[in-house]
Amino acid sequence: MAISATTSLLAAEPQPIALDWAATALVIIDMQRDFFEPGGFGETLGNDVSQLARAVAPCASVLAAARAAGILVVHTREGHLPDLSDAPPAKIERGAPSKRIGDPGPMGRILIRGEAGHDIIAALYPLDDEIVIDKPGKGAFYATELGEILANYGIENLLVCGVTTEVCVNTTVREANDRGYRCVVLADCCASYFPEFHEMGLNMIKAQGGIFGWVSDSAAVLEAMTPETLATETTNQRTMGASQ
Repeated sequence: MAISATTSLLAAEPQPIALDWAATALVIIDMQRDFFEPGGFGETLGNDVSQLARAVAPCASVLAAARAAGILVVHTREGHLPDLSDAPPAKIERGAPSKRIGDPGPMGRILIRGEAGHDIIAALYPLDDEIVIDKPGKGAFYATELGEILANYGIENLLVCGVTTEVCVNTTVREANDRGYRCVVLADCCASYFPEFHEMGLNMIKAQGGIFGWVSDSAAVLEAMTPETLATETTNQRTMGASQ
């Protein structure tokens, strides 16, 4: 990709990647209270939810920079309809012996849309004009309108953050890769309940010359995402996409 007025080189593994920021979206995966806070679904499965906290500050810095630059921001939330009609029995059954999806918890019914626990944590809360995708599966493209939205905005590249690295982040990146998107996963903006899974999840993405995508971090993005090259043209790109 040739360097242009809205393109800059991002330090990444397995090699740097030139990103056209006007065709790039920030996708923040499942930064929800049910995964981060005591009493939520993550803890009921026996996980140490404090492991996820390390991703919040780096993700917030990238989110602030993307907002300032006018880059498209997409948030996702995993969860189900109150009647569980979009939750396969095999998925619900895997919660045993802890509380399962749909069971009452301290933040409402677990992983149910509209409940307090289903919502995004305060530090990364979406602005009113930002896109929020409610997804019933691990991947953000399955049974959602994400593909159509990205096409309408002319998006070709995804900066991916969120939790957990090896599950919903990895699944979304693999789905996106099959659909032709260039995916850059920001390592310090992602986390897992299991640090070793985090590392292996990143390794699988960048292995074999970047078989699923690239791995970078928040510092590299902030360095590459300069207001001088981004503000005007990315804002115009968003306006065009919204009118389609």
